[in-house]
Amino acid sequence: MYLLINTLATFIQIYTLLLIVRVLLTWFPTINWYNQPFAALSQITDPYLNLFRRIIPPLGGMDFSPMLAIILLQVVGGGLQAV
Repeated sequence: MYLLINTLATFIQIYTLLLIVRVLLTWFPTINWYNQPFAALSQITDPYLNLFRRIIPPLGGMDFSPMLAIILLQVVGGGLQAV
């Protein structure tokens, strides 16, 4: 059981890092999201982010959904590590 929880917590940490990289790369408008490795990063992170984009649409050109997505992952990851 410990191995499963530890593996899931590690996955959440890696996925959070991928989300942060994705958010930071959006600051560079010249990135072509159809070229690799950006396309792979987009395919991995966008389905999760789209769940939160339905809840919080972009306001004034700012997308706040990644903050909510990362906070939720941190809460779940912290809860797993506490177990």
